Amino acid sequence: MHPVERLRYVARATGYPQTTVVAEAARALASFTSDPQGLVTACRRLVSRQPGSAALVWLCARVLTAGDPRTEIRDALDELEGDRTASELAYVLPEDATVLVVGWPEFAEEALPRRGDVEVLVVDVHGEGSGLVRRLVQSDVDAIDVPLAGLGAAAAEADLVLLEAGAVAPTEFLAVSGSRAAAAVARHRGAPVWLVAGVGRLLPERMWLPLRGRVLGDESWDADDEAVPLDLVDRIVGPTGPLPVADALRRTDCPVVPELFKGDVI
Repeated sequence: MHPVERLRYVARATGYPQTTVVAEAARALASFTSDPQGLVTACRRLVSRQPGSAALVWLCARVLTAGDPRTEIRDALDELEGDRTASELAYVLPEDATVLVVGWPEFAEEALPRRGDVEVLVVDVHGEGSGLVRRLVQSDVDAIDVPLAGLGAAAAEADLVLLEAGAVAPTEFLAVSGSRAAAAVARHRGAPVWLVAGVGRLLPERMWLPLRGRVLGDESWDADDEAVPLDLVDRIVGPTGPLPVADALRRTDCPVVPELFKGDVI
């Protein structure tokens, strides 16, 4: 496939896990490493077409600030492929817990089948819940499909609310719509709220704000995702396991490259 066509294919990809899209983006960008101007354009196009992917912003920012972009791409791919977030999550889930998830979270999908002792309440947003329930049941996990109207009641029953971030900023995070309500109900009744954030999901404020603006726009209630305050979260689960929020934020390693968000490249 021609490098430009491959780039377009990745930029337009929808419905795939963020990790998969970013890994393919890294391979597509490798074709542009000998053309600095083309590399900047390619990165801007990817970020423009995949606005909610913090990991893609992280990848592109690293590549554009690297002395050797090709080596940086390989290093980033190694980090993505070696991400232990799902393994750490599976290990630390409480025994025999009732866990609530919203939508079809990438890392939870991988971690939960390893824990046959938990019950999973899957809140169906965007029509994804039933698919995840089938996937879990096939793996001998006790899973229940919860309609969106039952989100509050399910969050009130769960022992743990498990949310997954598309991006994490110093004071808030981006997650599928419904996450804020689930976290607020859990916090009200004193149940723990964990946020899952894999490699590349943590952004500095200057990279978060333009991403937030593109995803949520002026009428955020119409968006598929929403911003959730981090003060509703007890722990962030990442590649090194669960950490207090302040400690987890210290692993933010995305360079600040405002040029990524200058205009849209179609």
